Amino acid sequence: MKQIVLMGAGGKMGCRLTDNFLKHPEYDIKYLEIAEQGIQNLKERGVTLSEGDAVIPTADVVILSVPDVAIGAISENTIPKMKSGALVLTLDPAAPLDGVIMHRDDLGYVIAHPCHPGIFNWEPTEEDFRDFYGGISAKQSIVVALMHGTEDHYELGKTISEQMYAPIDKTHRITLEQMAVLEPAMVETLAQTAMEIVKEGYDKVLELGVPEAAARDFVMGHLRIQIAVLFKEVNGSFSDAAYKISKRARPILFKENWQRIFEMDDIREQVKDITTK
Repeated sequence: MKQIVLMGAGGKMGCRLTDNFLKHPEYDIKYLEIAEQGIQNLKERGVTLSEGDAVIPTADVVILSVPDVAIGAISENTIPKMKSGALVLTLDPAAPLDGVIMHRDDLGYVIAHPCHPGIFNWEPTEEDFRDFYGGISAKQSIVVALMHGTEDHYELGKTISEQMYAPIDKTHRITLEQMAVLEPAMVETLAQTAMEIVKEGYDKVLELGVPEAAARDFVMGHLRIQIAVLFKEVNGSFSDAAYKISKRARPILFKENWQRIFEMDDIREQVKDITTK
């Protein structure tokens, strides 16, 4: 029986992982949490807390489900206590890429991150469809990277990740650097920022007096078909007028050379912002 220590078990992500781990009695799970609200979250789930110094030295896997700004200091306190050959499993590429996680040559390091259920996922019920984050009932894919260690470390990390993020559609093996290109560069620096601007535009439309129900239906419907066309979910194209207005808008909305956000030097600056208080 593998012993797994879940650090930050009562946090936002930690609770999702805890809920899934409770379905897997084949593991000996030890739950660690120090935040008052997190402790309360675990009590509501009937979870018994452990003491880190008692369980970390015997753990086969330690999962660092903790904030990026704290993960460096936590790893400095945790990783020296781990037994040789154990696995460090992290949930985001920022801290590993920034080099703030303590390294030991005799440990394995795997990073696993959820893709979240896709826009075009088919789910059998409305409840399943509305599992937007994933990890409850809607299928999602995940990306997994081996930062350091053996193929056995990767396979163990992959198996545990598929269980803690379940239900899973596909598991994609990529590198740490490729994961950082996806997040933060692709989905946070670019996509989230672009969607924030769309939301600001939507708010402006409401200020101009367009009825909210009409504006929301109009925007959401157009977003769906725009994404479907651009990502080849449908065999279609935009109107000539739409292409013309998009061409006009680009220099107004975007600076030249914005794609530098995908260069590794820039990505390293992005992750440094994430890991620094």
